[in-house]
Amino acid sequence: MSRTPTPRFAGGPAAHPHPEAHSERRIRTFHPRRGRVTTGQAAALERHWADWGVDIDGSALDLAELFKGADLAPGLPMILEIGFGMGDATAQMAAADPGTGILAADVHTPGQGNLISLAERDGLSNIRVANGDAVILLRDMLAPDSLAGLRVYFPDPWPKARHHKRRMIQPEFVSLAVSRLRLGATVHCATDWEPYAEQMLEVLSADPHLTNAYETGGYAEPRPAFRPMTKFEQQGLDKGHVVHDLLFTRTV
Repeated sequence: MSRTPTPRFAGGPAAHPHPEAHSERRIRTFHPRRGRVTTGQAAALERHWADWGVDIDGSALDLAELFKGADLAPGLPMILEIGFGMGDATAQMAAADPGTGILAADVHTPGQGNLISLAERDGLSNIRVANGDAVILLRDMLAPDSLAGLRVYFPDPWPKARHHKRRMIQPEFVSLAVSRLRLGATVHCATDWEPYAEQMLEVLSADPHLTNAYETGGYAEPRPAFRPMTKFEQQGLDKGHVVHDLLFTRTV
């Protein structure tokens, strides 16, 4: 029997949005990261979570209802971003494309609060924040053909060989995600870990519903200008890492 999720902050994201999720026998691609939440982040969560946030509890999600009150015309595109960190790049992309709704999913409480604070500061009505397991969100809460895009930027590379099975971009995950994308939707991934970039390219290229947006069949070159540079990315570049972007389109 489900327990009522308990918010960490009054009216804020639940500590365990889907209490029974841990009993599912599958590999976890993440671990909840609560971390230290600043006073400003906590205040933003308390002010706006009821309207701008959603706990990933397995209940069917009506995107039109979730984005009610946003300056979006009916039928305009919705994009799912998985793993947004502190949300700076997400906020920049939302500001640059106000006609697109962005559902940003993460388990990092400080990042959730920071993104909501940025949305409040910049008047970004086209952002909503999802708290919990993105697999449950895709599998149980989003309808088929409901998304215009999927963004996965710099997911955990799980560099050790014995942990590769924990990487998010695997055939099963991609197949699930593609089922929620409408025709013409885009999948955009980025990583600064070369072996993971190779795996991403292999997995995405093998999906029968996806076509590489680049005729070469390789990575997006030059780097897409619409994806903002993040502090994390710059730190990787400073260490000599090579960043690869991958852009695919659902064509079948």
